[in-house]
Amino acid sequence: MGRHEKALEILHAGTVIPAIPLVLDKQRKFDEAGQRTLIRYYLAAGVGGIATAVHTTQFEIRKPEYGLFEPVLRITAEEIERFERDTGKTIVRIAGVCGPSEQAVKEARLAASLGYDAALLSPGGLESLTEREMIARTADVAAIIPVIGFYLQMACGGRRLSFDYWKAVADTPNVVALKCAPFNRYQSIDLVRGCVFSKRRDKVALYTGNDDNIVADLLTTFSFPVDGHEVKVRFSGGLLGHWSLWVHSVVPLYEKIKACREKEEIPADLLTTAAQITDCNGAFFDAAHQFAGCIPGVHEVLRRQGLMKGDWCLDPSIVLSPGQKEEIDRVYRMYPNLNDDAFVHENLEKWKK
Repeated sequence: MGRHEKALEILHAGTVIPAIPLVLDKQRKFDEAGQRTLIRYYLAAGVGGIATAVHTTQFEIRKPEYGLFEPVLRITAEEIERFERDTGKTIVRIAGVCGPSEQAVKEARLAASLGYDAALLSPGGLESLTEREMIARTADVAAIIPVIGFYLQMACGGRRLSFDYWKAVADTPNVVALKCAPFNRYQSIDLVRGCVFSKRRDKVALYTGNDDNIVADLLTTFSFPVDGHEVKVRFSGGLLGHWSLWVHSVVPLYEKIKACREKEEIPADLLTTAAQITDCNGAFFDAAHQFAGCIPGVHEVLRRQGLMKGDWCLDPSIVLSPGQKEEIDRVYRMYPNLNDDAFVHENLEKWKK
């Protein structure tokens, strides 16, 4: 089995995949050394995959004045290649792909040329397209690279998508997974149900991107009657911006969740942890202000750990919201069991070399 086939097997089985942020210096210029350090942190923390050039990485990297789409993909691939060579492990490489079909195809070709295993296909900014046109776009990209369909929450530029849409996406050859991130239980069920009613359901993994409901999503068994038979499915893993933080604590939690699912027992303490994580996410992602401070909130936590030098974004207008820093202070105090500060402190200098 080749590396790519192994990566897709890992993706299908389920794993921890952080959506990684972009590292900048105080002049808001790309900090390549800092980016490499951050990627090494994720790999050392035990993730099974990395998603880059996605929402958490800032969609603006594609703008000509920044020109960071190719560098970010290349540097991430280089660090993963080095890690795989040193450890013998396989890491799933996921590249964010955006825009109308022509742009998405171009980005997919670049990702494939750099050795990426799948493209997370964003629906953002395409309100003028019908669902039928969006499905055709999915097929165009899937002809180049395996595709992960993406239900993006409306606060970040997504749109309402129907059960029929998700069934059609799951029916599309070379769609290998669906990321469910509408931050809405009704819409999440639309996606899951669409996948279940697809004849390709056994070939499509489900990933939660609902950062507000991570643990509950991973613990839930969904059941639907299909053609007279009960079909049960679960989210295999998570592909999350929230998992760009405190990752060394996320990995054992994910393993605990998997073990509980196999035993079909859900201990009460896991549900308590679920609520704690949702509270943290509200602070990090700035739920109080409709997620306006989502990306700088992630940066702020990484800054406190020494993994970033500041919370700067490419767009100077994107900053922490009023009171967001204090909310991050609060969850840090309330849930010390969730952070991985000690792990970062112990290894940071090593990752910088």
